[in-house]
Amino acid sequence: MSRIGKKSIFIPHEINTTINNNCIVISGPKGKLSYNIPSLIRVDLNNDNRSINIYAINSTKKSKELHGLSRTLIYNMVIGVTQGFNKTLEIQGVGYRCNLDQRKLILNVGYSHSVLINPPKNISIIVNNNFINVSGIDKELVGQVAATIRSTRQPEPYKGKGIKYKNEVVKRKVGKAGK
Repeated sequence: MSRIGKKSIFIPHEINTTINNNCIVISGPKGKLSYNIPSLIRVDLNNDNRSINIYAINSTKKSKELHGLSRTLIYNMVIGVTQGFNKTLEIQGVGYRCNLDQRKLILNVGYSHSVLINPPKNISIIVNNNFINVSGIDKELVGQVAATIRSTRQPEPYKGKGIKYKNEVVKRKVGKAGK
């Protein structure tokens, strides 16, 4: 069985958890998230709804794979509705800039046109100088929106221009040597 899947998940007091027909719903101060539990996994609430235990029904390879995955997804839901998730991106390059028009992110990153990114309604984007902060309660969605923004102009290794994550290290290369 999965080592991660064996760990129980502690539920803080400000969170409400319900399980109905293989669907777990977790609601907290930041919002509400739900997850459809696979048929090979069983989820139990313990100690007056203050902890969650996840069990694999049988020992097939598929159930072992889903055991740790289900525990991690439910744990991320608990963290999301209490604290939320955020990713910070940094824009580097001469003339590269971004701004926000209502909810749409407008990126001017060296193309002949500006790139428009319209985030989902659960995601908020804040622009501060050359930093873009993507935040929300769903970890997967926050990461996907940040990856979409980064993919518009990935950092290149020669000059380091492009959009990168805040703590990302771009391995620099040496250009051609002139003779």
